[in-house]
Amino acid sequence: MHCVVTAGPAYESLDEVRRLTNFSTGRSGTELAAYLILAGHPVTLLRGQASIHRELPPGVEMREFTSAADLGSQLEALAGSKVGAVFHAAAVSDFGVGKTWRRMKDGTLVPVTGAKHDSRAGPLLLELVPLPKIIRRLRDWFPSATLVGWKYELEGDRASALERGGQQKRENRLDACIVNGRAYGEGYGVCGKDSAIRHLPDRAALFEELLHLCHTGDGRGPPSP
Repeated sequence: MHCVVTAGPAYESLDEVRRLTNFSTGRSGTELAAYLILAGHPVTLLRGQASIHRELPPGVEMREFTSAADLGSQLEALAGSKVGAVFHAAAVSDFGVGKTWRRMKDGTLVPVTGAKHDSRAGPLLLELVPLPKIIRRLRDWFPSATLVGWKYELEGDRASALERGGQQKRENRLDACIVNGRAYGEGYGVCGKDSAIRHLPDRAALFEELLHLCHTGDGRGPPSP
């Protein structure tokens, strides 16, 4: 089964020398790609150009992406291929850069343009605009594939993090959503079919579960207590 894994951060340009990006190393997605290869599945790894984890597992076809739009274009280009599973672990930018202004002494805002914004001229005001969600397009691009998304949550508790993961799964027509981050705590939560939830203690257990998803389209076992 041909698997597609996205990993690492996207970035959006502030000007020609500065970027807005996310904290993501690309390690988890790269290691998942290596695990799937060892299990006998051909893998295309779409990894952010800014990833600091640079390992390339033998046998993995790796393609780099830059912005959210670039990642979306590369995924759409794969839509016609026989992809059986997509594991969307990349940290895609939620916001792009809109307009930039400088506040003058009289309080008026003057648009700032140019290849490199001059820091010596003082503070800037930056407009951030929401970007289209790639995850919302995955089912259109890969209608018959197993689709798995990630939900990294920092605020709230485990229950609220899992609720948001379940919401992501339902709204984006995913087969499963992986929940982790400070709000969830140690390990990973898998929001699967029919609202079933499984707790996985570590990355090894997560990869085993994701391999099972390749074959079945859903997480194993009854809901965790």
